[in-house]
Amino acid sequence: MTRVTMHEAKTQLSRLVAKARAGEEVVIMKGKEPVARIVPVAPEHAEPRQPGRFEGVFELDDRFFEPLPDDELEAWSNPK
Repeated sequence: MTRVTMHEAKTQLSRLVAKARAGEEVVIMKGKEPVARIVPVAPEHAEPRQPGRFEGVFELDDRFFEPLPDDELEAWSNPK
């Protein structure tokens, strides 16, 4: 992980972006506090999404649409 000051980030942005693109974590600090992270942008999908793409690949029976039991709903609502 690379940690740099705000000033270093301003003067070495191209180098830091190259590090992030190569997979390294780059954190910008203000004093001793981390305030930002430089991360690469994920590439956009090469082909557009297609509704129904998985039709016939798997099936859901009626149980899929039944409400969850109260204890499971509570676990999703209040994770530990």
